[in-house]
Amino acid sequence: MSDVSQATIPAPATPADGGKSAGLAGTGDGGPVGKPRSLWSDAWYDLRRNPLFVISAVLILVLLVMAVFPQWFTSASPRTGDLANHFLQQPQYGHFFSPEWLGYDAQGRSIYARLVYGARASVTVGVAVTLMVTLAGGLIGMLAGYFGGWIDSILSRILDVFAGLPFLLGSMVVLNVFDVRTVWIVALALAFLGWTQIARVTRGSVITTKQADYVQAAKALGAGTGRILLRHVLPNAVAPVIVVATIALGGYIAAEASLSFLGIGISPPTVSWGMDVSDGKDQLRNAPFVLITPAVMVSVTVLAFIMLGDAVRNALDPKLR
Repeated sequence: MSDVSQATIPAPATPADGGKSAGLAGTGDGGPVGKPRSLWSDAWYDLRRNPLFVISAVLILVLLVMAVFPQWFTSASPRTGDLANHFLQQPQYGHFFSPEWLGYDAQGRSIYARLVYGARASVTVGVAVTLMVTLAGGLIGMLAGYFGGWIDSILSRILDVFAGLPFLLGSMVVLNVFDVRTVWIVALALAFLGWTQIARVTRGSVITTKQADYVQAAKALGAGTGRILLRHVLPNAVAPVIVVATIALGGYIAAEASLSFLGIGISPPTVSWGMDVSDGKDQLRNAPFVLITPAVMVSVTVLAFIMLGDAVRNALDPKLR
């Protein structure tokens, strides 16, 4: 009788994905039993457990707070110098977060204060350029990929023309037109030539998505073009765009620093890490900390966004699971 009872008890069903698409009720790992998670909830589930994402997110959060509220980090002025008392003064590493912590530059200005206030320009340029290229490139790529035909041919040829222009060299030519270059002028110049990659990625993703059964069913039911694009195509084609935009954001910050280093980026009195690196190159032998400190800050910022983009890519790409 014991053998019969054991034979009639069915084994518990196991999802094909090892239980990843359904969580246990009350555990916080995915909601009620049997309820599948969406792509975004599944990606967030993986991101929270990825140390790469946690580290990069914390660094980026600190940078954002520093850019919005620099006075929370220092009371010193980034533009006021004291040549008589602070000319190339060595860093006082024991005085954390004080004006003399990272030393003073050749004009007697606090390097730490300039790092704090320089975050605003770099982060603003990076975020603004990313938003502009994502909107412009995403719209062009979506129209080209969805409609195809002559619309795709014209937009693709325009894309090829802009893609053939050197990014930094073209930005330098555009910025040379302006006598005073603000943060927004630099952002517009970078976005003018930086939208092509997003457009290519969006076009390819939309071409793949529009062939899906749910899109064909929406067409058969008489849904309008706008509804299909916004409700069906865009939500399912945006994942690779988010990954590319996140990684590219760090590149735009590096591009702004490069342009400022060459003297064609943001104009004074705006504080920029690239300008500080340019000022520090003349003191490389006598006071290398003047150059190294802002250069490290640029590198850490770019690395944080690249790490974030890699983590998002790993979470959204099913081939990497």
